[in-house]
Amino acid sequence: MKSISNQEFGGERPLFASRDLRLENVTIHAGESALKECRNIEAIGCRFEGKYPFWHNDGFVVRDCLFTEGARAALWYSRGLRMSDTRVEAPKMFREMEDLELTNVELPDAEETLWHCRRVSLKNVRVERADYLFMHSEHIRIADYRQQGNYSFQYCRDVEICNAEIHSKDAFWSSEDVTVYDSTLDGEYLGWHSKRLRLVNCRISGTQPLCYAHDLVLENCTMADDADLAFECSSVRATIQGPVRSVKNPMTGSITAGSYGEIILDEHAKAPADCRIETF
Repeated sequence: MKSISNQEFGGERPLFASRDLRLENVTIHAGESALKECRNIEAIGCRFEGKYPFWHNDGFVVRDCLFTEGARAALWYSRGLRMSDTRVEAPKMFREMEDLELTNVELPDAEETLWHCRRVSLKNVRVERADYLFMHSEHIRIADYRQQGNYSFQYCRDVEICNAEIHSKDAFWSSEDVTVYDSTLDGEYLGWHSKRLRLVNCRISGTQPLCYAHDLVLENCTMADDADLAFECSSVRATIQGPVRSVKNPMTGSITAGSYGEIILDEHAKAPADCRIETF
C-alpha cells in the first residue's frame, strides 16, 4: 500500500481514482472530489475541508479525522466504510451507501444525514441538529447512541436500537420492523403509521404517541405525563408500568397499565374497536 504523510492537497480531484493508498496527517483543502472513484483507502489523522471528498469509493477506513463544515456531502455513493474516533461537522453526510460502521463518532450538524443507506452499524455515536436523519434507510443496528433532531428514521426498515436517548418529533413515521430496547424516546407524534414497531423497557414522552400504528408492541415501558392521547387508531399490545395520562380510541389489541388519567372511547373509534384496556 502506498503512503502519503504530512502533505496538503486542494483543487479538483487531486487523488482521483487512487488505489491501495494510506493517508496520514493529510489536509484536503477547498476544492471538490479529492478522493473520487477510489478503492482501498485509509485516512488516519486527516483533515477534510473541501466538498465531496469520498464519492463512489469501495472499501475505506477513516480514523481520527475531522470533516469541517466545508466538507459537506463528503461520503456518497460508496460502500465498505469503517469510520472511528472522528468528528464530522459538515451536514448531508452518508447518502446512497452500503456497509457502514461508525464507532465513537460525533456529528454536531447531522441534517439530512444517512439517507438511502443499507447495512449500517453505529456504536457510541452522538448526533445533533439531525433533522431527517436516516430517511429511507434499512438494515440498521445502533447501540449507545444519543440524538437530537426531528423527523428521524422515517420510512426505515429493519432497525434495532439499544441504550439510546432520542429527542425527535415525528420519529419512526411509516417505519417497518423497528425494535428499540432500554431507551428514552422524547418527542411528539412518535411512531405514527409504523408497522411492527416494538418498544422494550423504554420511556416515552411527548404528545399523541403511537397513533395509526399497525402491530405495535410495548413491553415494560413507561410513559411521561405529557404522553397524552396515545394509541389512536392503532392495533397494539402494550404493558406499561405506572400511569398513562390518556388513551384515545385504540383500534384493537390490548393495553395494560398501572392506571389511566383518561380513557376516550367515542363514535370516531375505528372498527373493530375492541381493544381491551386494563390495569395490573
